[in-house]
Amino acid sequence: MTTVVTENCKGCRFTDCVSVCPVACFHFDDEMLYIDPDVCIDCSACIPECPVEAIYEEDDIPEGQEGWVEINAEKCGDLPLIEEPMDPLDGAEDRKSELGF
Repeated sequence: MTTVVTENCKGCRFTDCVSVCPVACFHFDDEMLYIDPDVCIDCSACIPECPVEAIYEEDDIPEGQEGWVEINAEKCGDLPLIEEPMDPLDGAEDRKSELGF
């Protein structure tokens, strides 16, 4: 089992989760964050930190978003590691409101 970033992160890229990760398993691109399943220790510390509820344990992923397990694993190999919080994307607060948070 692993922890997975899902679709709600897209367009936001809030990094509150990065600051609590004890093993530096997050990677990022121009749209969102991803978790490296080979590094993640399944501590779940990041889950309550996400302001848009984009992070789930693999067994708890909402129906229809199961594909994010594979997407996270694939993306991490090619993307830079993020170990320190960064500013959210422009428009992140609007996206957060659209998502109902």
